[in-house]
Amino acid sequence: MRTTIPSTGALHFSTRGEYGVRLMVELARHYGTGPVSLSEMAEHEALPRPYLEQLVVSLREASLVTSTRGAHGGYELAMPPAHIHMSQVVEALEGPIAPMVCASDDPDHAGVCDRAGYCNVTLLWTRVRDAVVGALDSMTLAELATPHADHPVHTGPLIQTIAPLRDRPTKESSARP
Repeated sequence: MRTTIPSTGALHFSTRGEYGVRLMVELARHYGTGPVSLSEMAEHEALPRPYLEQLVVSLREASLVTSTRGAHGGYELAMPPAHIHMSQVVEALEGPIAPMVCASDDPDHAGVCDRAGYCNVTLLWTRVRDAVVGALDSMTLAELATPHADHPVHTGPLIQTIAPLRDRPTKESSARP
């Protein structure tokens, strides 16, 4: 018999993914105003500052955030929120998105499963992966940055307006050279 953990599903993102997305949303809310300190972000989102320190390393390595040192230093988005697709954020934080190792598009994972050459179930897991990646690709950070009316810190409108879906850049057009 298989044990299930309450409140987790078959496809589960870690705390790293959850907190990292919240960090990026906080940066999107401050886009264009200069660097934001980790202490401020931690306070606004009720997140542990030491954990955020770990997350910004991955986000910086993925060229999604930049850092500024000094008294007025901190972090800011490396590009406009409308140009950052949520798949980029989640992959930077969680690694390749795959419900099963056989469905990973990471070449290092290709030979991990003994059944890789003949298993028909891989088709299912590949479709699940493609659906999740498609959903994340279809949403930008700008769409998540408008604070909810009940947000304890942010109550004003988003700094940047969100373009209609048809006018938004695709993942390919916003990729850095």
